[in-house]
Amino acid sequence: MDLRERIEALARDARTASRLVADLDTRHKDAWLLRSAERLETARGRILEANHTDIRAAEERGVDAPLLRRLDLADKWSAMLDGLRQVAALPDPVGSISETRVRPNGLRVGRMRIPLGVIAIVYESRPNVTVDAAALCVKAGNAVILRGGSEAIQSNLALAAELRAAALETDVPEDAIALVPVTDRTAVDHLLTLDRYVDLLIPRGGPGLIRKVVAESTIPVLKHDAGVCHVFIDASADPEMARTIVLDSKIRQMAVCNGLETLLCHEAARHSVLPGVLKALQEEGVELRGCPKTCELFADARLASEDDWASEYLDKILAVRVVKDLDEAIAHVQRFGTDHTDVIVTNDHANAQAWQRRVNSSTVGVNCSTAFADGYRLGLGAEIGISTSKLHAFGPMGLEELTTRKFVLSGDGQLRE
Repeated sequence: MDLRERIEALARDARTASRLVADLDTRHKDAWLLRSAERLETARGRILEANHTDIRAAEERGVDAPLLRRLDLADKWSAMLDGLRQVAALPDPVGSISETRVRPNGLRVGRMRIPLGVIAIVYESRPNVTVDAAALCVKAGNAVILRGGSEAIQSNLALAAELRAAALETDVPEDAIALVPVTDRTAVDHLLTLDRYVDLLIPRGGPGLIRKVVAESTIPVLKHDAGVCHVFIDASADPEMARTIVLDSKIRQMAVCNGLETLLCHEAARHSVLPGVLKALQEEGVELRGCPKTCELFADARLASEDDWASEYLDKILAVRVVKDLDEAIAHVQRFGTDHTDVIVTNDHANAQAWQRRVNSSTVGVNCSTAFADGYRLGLGAEIGISTSKLHAFGPMGLEELTTRKFVLSGDGQLRE
């Protein structure tokens, strides 16, 4: 069997499994989630050793530091297992009926949540996505096909083996959790054509991967694109609040899509608030790339290029721009942002409302860190990613975003006249 036939067989088996998963009750799905957490904890040493093998190989190939950080499972281990348990504790969306209304003829019309079917995830570097994606897809009644990057192959194989073993122990179809077991890039080429079996494809990775998938897929695609996230320090911003929000947004964890990449500051706060924020960033080792006004104010900043405003650094680098007002800040976000996460720091209620109304990113915040653009922090248990597409989901994707809705009609003999 050649590679094309292997990938098609894997997708075909996932389609068969998806019909069985769609009929599972919540008890069986939750039992699988909890058993998966137990098996992963028991196998922790072996899985982390596989992860270390991947990291060492990536280091030898000269993989960039941000990608190495994404590859490391050790600091994500507890959150990954907590995510399984939290998803188990969440209400099952499948079968829930909403928006019930009665038509003039007495016909009752409702919307019922149903699984999407088979969801394929193509992702890079982060092996914890293997667990998060499987957990959410199966709880929402779907089968999942996982295709991680070659740099994480040993980690993903070890994780998927435990998830599939847990399925066998809890009467969940094993093929509902399918991992593409090869690093050959043509496997993705084959997968992208299998719209006969796969209902939705979600790419998570760099711009090259996203472009390829969008251009070549015959399957509907939900993009999880780059995160060029902004914080705007308004004229009325509290200096200490601005400092702590900017630091948390940038320093807490840099190799993440919700990390701060561009800081905007109102002209009126340039002298009163910005110097303290920039000094704190410099003390944390952040390289500052600023507009002329920023460089004039802070001598250690280097002059930013036009490319810097659209860059996702995933590192200790930050672009900084002084703007004349709220309108110019919003215009900057609209031009250079990626519809991910954008925050204003302000004590002006009208400006806060204007920011939330006019900035149409997937997560828009007032006086909080960009780091809250995270399914775990927003109460979703885990997330399959952060959609920067507007159809059919936008922002962190949890269980409900992995379902669709059908109309259900209940009558007592009504006819269309």
